[in-house]
Amino acid sequence: MINHKYIDPICVGAAVLAVLLTLVLLFGEQLGIPKASANPGYATRLFDDSRVHTIDIQMEDWGAFIGNAGKEEYTACTVEIDGETFPNIGLRAKGNNSLRLTEEYGLSRFSLKLEFDQFSDGGNYYGLDKFSLDASFQDNSYLKTCMVYDMMTFMEVPAPLCSYAWVTVNGQDWGLFLAVEEPEEAFARRNFGKHYGKLYKPDYRSLNDENADVALQYIDEDPGSYPGIFENAKFNVSKTDQKRVIDALRTLSSGENLESAIQVDEVLRYFAVQVFVMNWDSYLGHTGHNYFLYEKDGVLSILPWDYNLAFGTYALGMTDPIKDPNILINYPINTPAEGSVMLNRPLYHNLMKHSEYFARYHAYFDQLLSEYFENGRFEAVLRQKETLIAPYVQKDPTAFCSYEDHRLAVDTLTRVCLLRAQSVRGQLNGEIPATIRGQQEYPEPRIDASEIRLTDLGDFDDLEQARTRQEDALKKITYRRE
Repeated sequence: MINHKYIDPICVGAAVLAVLLTLVLLFGEQLGIPKASANPGYATRLFDDSRVHTIDIQMEDWGAFIGNAGKEEYTACTVEIDGETFPNIGLRAKGNNSLRLTEEYGLSRFSLKLEFDQFSDGGNYYGLDKFSLDASFQDNSYLKTCMVYDMMTFMEVPAPLCSYAWVTVNGQDWGLFLAVEEPEEAFARRNFGKHYGKLYKPDYRSLNDENADVALQYIDEDPGSYPGIFENAKFNVSKTDQKRVIDALRTLSSGENLESAIQVDEVLRYFAVQVFVMNWDSYLGHTGHNYFLYEKDGVLSILPWDYNLAFGTYALGMTDPIKDPNILINYPINTPAEGSVMLNRPLYHNLMKHSEYFARYHAYFDQLLSEYFENGRFEAVLRQKETLIAPYVQKDPTAFCSYEDHRLAVDTLTRVCLLRAQSVRGQLNGEIPATIRGQQEYPEPRIDASEIRLTDLGDFDDLEQARTRQEDALKKITYRRE
């Protein structure tokens, strides 16, 4: 038997500490203590966005890799990140129309995907399984994607981490890319904890198909009716998992009890940003894709992805592409797509039929404007990033544009966003019509954006002019290997 005059206080103290530790483990997040998964090692390394990182891709035949890029097949390579070497990494080109057009124009600057566990089970970069290198295709500013992710994060929508990286191939300069955390296991752990749910990247099969599943319409009880969702699952899914998604879509289609099937508040915040940035290469566009669908316990939410064609620069699949900046920058926040599209997008349409949710959607626009744009935060963030990347854009050997065109694009993006903020404020205040019909009938109150040329953000002419520049960069790498 232990005999000590302090034994009772010691035991009581130990019991109290045990209780406190248990409370911290159970309720740490509510007490303001971030979960460990929220701060993985890779977040403060590669995704430290205060500096430009270095990535060297080491591969025997870069020319052959570029020549076969359209097949989107993984090739093994060694990758050196900020001086640290990682062997046997899977590398492939990525993209949809950007990949196709890069090939069609005879270019070689593809967006890339790096997967650490493609050839090595358990391979990772400080907990990260996969990331991509965005080539800034049709984005002369190099800023569209990272600025939208910053807006989403500000509005507390789970968004990928990103940072800039100077990419070399076998030690030879290849260009400035945006490193982006791919939404898979590491992303899910970071945002939703170790007991995360299921993640899908719905995508269309053909632009000519109805793609009702990608539009998140309820079809029937057969999982086979939702190939655009379930064939694009990021994790293994069971029949039970599929049933939960289908049940949620059925509830969404009914328009009732939506909070039992949808993360309503988060979805409204997502749409506030999504509509602000005028991105129709998205759920609200003709294709209805470029988003991630997250499901946990039968509740769905939509997560952001792919913004190189945001800010009114997307026209694919539109029967009559809109090019007038006065229409685009004033695009109505209450009807952010044509009626034929809106009626087939229940995640937006069925939420907005509820006056409470509609009012909350407007309130989130007000928050985005007052706390991000009207107080100078937007310009501060953009200028910090512009200053950071300027010397790298200036020497980028595979850039899609000249440095002068980059500067013009940054200024254009700034003006587009500030004018868009003025227009949305006017729509919220009732000074500018907030519907397509209203603006057609009463166009006079709209913000004058006639000075804006959206093609300055990136256009097909830039692709023509970039071919020689990219060919020269590729020759330097391939000739050096020979």
